[in-house]
Amino acid sequence: MTHFDDEPAEVLDLQEGTQPYQILQFLAEHSDQAFTQTELHEETGIKRGSVGAALSRLEDRGLVRHRGRYWAIAEDDRLASYAAQMGASSSSTTDDYYGEE
Repeated sequence: MTHFDDEPAEVLDLQEGTQPYQILQFLAEHSDQAFTQTELHEETGIKRGSVGAALSRLEDRGLVRHRGRYWAIAEDDRLASYAAQMGASSSSTTDDYYGEE
């Protein structure tokens, strides 16, 4: 049995569907670009107030970086591989999904 208080503070849930996961996925799919918090809010549908908190937690884990008002996926070999995988899966998924009808 796991107790909430026993969890380390630095643990960040990156399960599919969570806000940090959605932001990281979006940034990975656009790894050659940077976005403001407002743009991330508009693109992901995550509440404005929640975007900043999620970005801060992702930054603490070294998964995103920012310069001024702009945020991007971190320059990390693991994330580069993740970004490439996200790009490949999103294009192949849409191609397979719609078929030739």
